[in-house]
Amino acid sequence: MGRTFTPVVVRDYRPADVDALMDLFRTAVLQVARRDYTEAQVRAWAGRMDRARWIERLKARPTFVAEVDGRIAGFSDLEPDGHIDMLFVHADHQGRGVATALFNHILARAKEAGLGRLYTEASLTARPFFERHGFTVIAAQDVPVAGEVLRNFRMERVL
Repeated sequence: MGRTFTPVVVRDYRPADVDALMDLFRTAVLQVARRDYTEAQVRAWAGRMDRARWIERLKARPTFVAEVDGRIAGFSDLEPDGHIDMLFVHADHQGRGVATALFNHILARAKEAGLGRLYTEASLTARPFFERHGFTVIAAQDVPVAGEVLRNFRMERVL
């Protein structure tokens, strides 16, 4: 028998979600990305988080929240030009279809909007997920973050 998981429900972001999403981001970076980045790198990435900037960032573009059993399990966004800036899944929900549910939602929205491509800057941790979903690497890049340098990959998927 295969694994069975509780269904993932994807909904639009609500302003009341901001603290949960900030916490989920920090936890995902510190616990999940740790397998691909050093301790210093994940601490720099998770770093000091400005709540006011998060509020502005989340309301500035369509953002989607994934719930499992009514609890926030992940989130993502889609900018009008097809850029996916963030796709994060809580450490406790890795490998349970949350990222795929979010991506399928993004893909449907992108097609509804008539976008010709999706693109992202995927971390070492996220690269395999995006490759499984049809993205190809355009270029590797090293990004300075709070005194550390993090490798990520510019990737795209033509729709």
